[in-house]
Amino acid sequence: MTPESVSDNAQDAARTVEGSRTFQLLARAGYAVNGLLHVMIGSIAISVATGAGAGGGSADQSGALGQLARTPGGVFLLWTVVIGLAALGLWYLVQAFVEPARDPKRKWAKRAVLIGKGAVFLLIAATALTFARGATASSSETARDSTATLLGLPGGVILLFIGGLVVLGIGAVFVVRGASHKFTESITVPRGAAGTAVVALGTVGYSAEGIALGTVGVLFAVAAFTHNPDKATGMDGALKALVALPFGVAILVVVGAGLIAYGLYCFARSRLARL
Repeated sequence: MTPESVSDNAQDAARTVEGSRTFQLLARAGYAVNGLLHVMIGSIAISVATGAGAGGGSADQSGALGQLARTPGGVFLLWTVVIGLAALGLWYLVQAFVEPARDPKRKWAKRAVLIGKGAVFLLIAATALTFARGATASSSETARDSTATLLGLPGGVILLFIGGLVVLGIGAVFVVRGASHKFTESITVPRGAAGTAVVALGTVGYSAEGIALGTVGVLFAVAAFTHNPDKATGMDGALKALVALPFGVAILVVVGAGLIAYGLYCFARSRLARL
């Protein structure tokens, strides 16, 4: 069997999985539960900004998952999050295999993006699995520990700084994607007021998500520059760091509201996504 035939067989298998109605429904559920997490993260961020949640949970996925675990029926919700996000992560990985082979450079760049998205959703699903099994996890502690390990490696400072710039770049892509309405290419925009509302939520949501990710990237770069892993605290630390800026409370409230908008957009995307 030649390498070409193996590749063709893999693509055929990926297309078969992609066409599964059940798989598509689970992937759509993944968008919905991702929306739920973002609504909760945005709410936590606003509560921190207003002082109502100064001593509460983390404004990140682990904080949102912790809140779910404490609600009635939380275990059921957590398992729903696990299944939905795992399916969405696998969906992106499958998409990487069925990416059409036109321009080789663009093809592999697109595949890298799809694989990266899939890995992120699978990682969050793994975190949700930890909570579903009755344990706990902290995204901030994980970020600090990983940063400390990286800083201890030869060339780790440079790698961490580059990683921070990459995350900052991803944040910029989110902002541009929101401002240019490019996100509408991946959904079927409904007509009338519903379509206007979906586009508005996407515009605000992508911009807020980009600001949050950009701040995470800056903190990782600062951790590399100062050789201090405590500076790298993930999404929670990034959002709370905004409070220290001039008009920081107002900025955090706006970003928190934007993350809620992104969550609502994800709910809409679960139905409108072009799978």
